[in-house]
Amino acid sequence: MKTILVTGANGQLGNEMRIVSKQSQDNYIFTDVNEVEGVKTTYLDITDLDAVRKIVTDNNVDVVVNCAAYTNVDKAEEDVTLAKILNAQAPDNLAIAMKEVNGLLIHISTDYVFGGDPYNTPCKEEQQGTPTGVYGQTKLLGEQAIQSHGGNYVIIRTAWLYSEFGKNFCKTMMNLTATKPQLKVVFDQVGTPTYALDLAKAIAVVVEKFDGSQTGIYHYSNEGVCSWFDFTKMIAEYNGTTECDVQPCHSDEFPSPVKRPAYSVLDKTKIKEVFGVVVPYWTDSLKKCISNLKTK
Repeated sequence: MKTILVTGANGQLGNEMRIVSKQSQDNYIFTDVNEVEGVKTTYLDITDLDAVRKIVTDNNVDVVVNCAAYTNVDKAEEDVTLAKILNAQAPDNLAIAMKEVNGLLIHISTDYVFGGDPYNTPCKEEQQGTPTGVYGQTKLLGEQAIQSHGGNYVIIRTAWLYSEFGKNFCKTMMNLTATKPQLKVVFDQVGTPTYALDLAKAIAVVVEKFDGSQTGIYHYSNEGVCSWFDFTKMIAEYNGTTECDVQPCHSDEFPSPVKRPAYSVLDKTKIKEVFGVVVPYWTDSLKKCISNLKTK
């Protein structure tokens, strides 16, 4: 039986890890800096290396799953220092602590490490990072910090995360298509949505199958390709709010301090071949998530 410590346990992915852990024989410790009433959470500030070392050694932690990050893409442009602390320094702390006990760090990164160059084929793990904003830059720095220590790590880049928990695009569009007569949504940014529960299940597979030989970077999102416009149309269909007139528009109609990746489809071949992870199609997973939200 392994002891698995999850950081950012009260966020989207952390909450899905809580659900997945109920099917496991392993011992899970869920940590965060934010308390949620009625949810058992151990306080841990991952920007404090001594605190990380202590919880790892005191609990004989075998695996850390780092779901914590600074994820507000626009605000990161102003909040550079905090974004760097959470996205680069904190993963560095986790990598140091886990190398000292010969443990495994599973770290969640992002498709935003890409975007500076035009792509039209799915991004592979070894492709050079070309981030266009502070969020992507600091996440790439976090990846590099982890790699620099040479311990056991699995970095999983994901994209367009949504779930039943917290604020996300799916929940926002369920509300907007139900309350607005018309919406404009960009069609010139293409990628793949990721249901956080599917990612949590993939992480559980990595935890189970990691044997020390699979250290490296992997990609995980759901299968398929769509634009944010396509994503919204499907949300409206599954939500039963198709009376809203959803119209495609260009990104420049919504000015932003960050140039977002125009194409950030992730190639999942490696994680499927190395760990045997099964990746559901994005519309199948979206239908399940919306069904769960409507029955809550």
